[in-house]
Amino acid sequence: MPRETTRWLEVVQTVRFLVPGTTGRFLCGGLNVELQTARLVNELCPAQVVTYRQRQDDHLFLDDLLKQEDAHGDVLWVVSWGYDVPKLLRRLRGRLVAYHAHSSGYGFDLPPGVPVLAVSRNTLGYWGDRAPRNPLFLIPNVIESFWLDDGARSSQQKRPVDVFIQQRKNSNYVLKKLVPALEKQGLKVVIQSGWLDCLIDQFNSATVVIYDSSEYWRAVGVTEGFGLPPIEALACGCIVFSSLNHALADIIDPGLFGHQVGCGSLSFDVHRIVAAVANPQAWRPDPKRLTSVLEIHSELAFKQSWKRTLSALDSYFSHQLHDDLPVKAPSLIYLKLRRILKRLKAIGL
Repeated sequence: MPRETTRWLEVVQTVRFLVPGTTGRFLCGGLNVELQTARLVNELCPAQVVTYRQRQDDHLFLDDLLKQEDAHGDVLWVVSWGYDVPKLLRRLRGRLVAYHAHSSGYGFDLPPGVPVLAVSRNTLGYWGDRAPRNPLFLIPNVIESFWLDDGARSSQQKRPVDVFIQQRKNSNYVLKKLVPALEKQGLKVVIQSGWLDCLIDQFNSATVVIYDSSEYWRAVGVTEGFGLPPIEALACGCIVFSSLNHALADIIDPGLFGHQVGCGSLSFDVHRIVAAVANPQAWRPDPKRLTSVLEIHSELAFKQSWKRTLSALDSYFSHQLHDDLPVKAPSLIYLKLRRILKRLKAIGL
């Protein structure tokens, strides 16, 4: 697809997405999102993937670029890998940097002025509290076009799999209690283990998809940043039973677009899932409402969001380059001390 004109950008000429590596132990949903984002942004302006742990022949390497290039350039560096963000921001000090925020809860603070590009309202709210004076933007993750084109949303045929579950991230409750209970009811349950780049065939073959990541993320200590599997399952016409932790609450409106799993009791879960398999149409979301939600996450909407955000960042960075100092938010300690002093003053002390 031909790239659109870049005349609308004056400061930023290239966007670089930093990832630790693109193979092996770095394979995960967050990596897929970042690579996909780089590909689509490259249709708006030049975009590159840069690795910083794993040196690869097919990608630029951060150490090399920092040695070759001056700090004050026309490159926007996008960091995203939660645990590495503080270190990367220190290495990129003096350059144009933005944080593409997926999961939240890593515990670090951002320097004043570093923009946040949040993938969900949950993450946006987190940084709206933790960094209220930093530039904040919302760019929901994209569903690739093949999910919208090839997802079997309109099919009325009976599907060969009653319940599909990804073992990865799902809870012990689902795997050890709910699955045996569903199988006792005669349902065909398929549990997929290991990493798959795409689940469209599995989702198109399943009536119900169960996604319960609450235990996983609580143990890790950070949040479900977006929750692509449930919305991809919806794009395939599946009935989604999901936990509602973190950004999943952005997507799963209980009773409209999905249903809560682990909802009070095991017997209640079994009753509802058996009923959903028996009468799928009564449990699926309204097609028109679902279409409107899926369009928000289309590639077209995604590129429009990035174009608006890049324009805003370009304007913002032009002020930064003219020594317009970023606004600093007061520290938590200062805010608490100020509150204590107000109380003391109110009682006349």
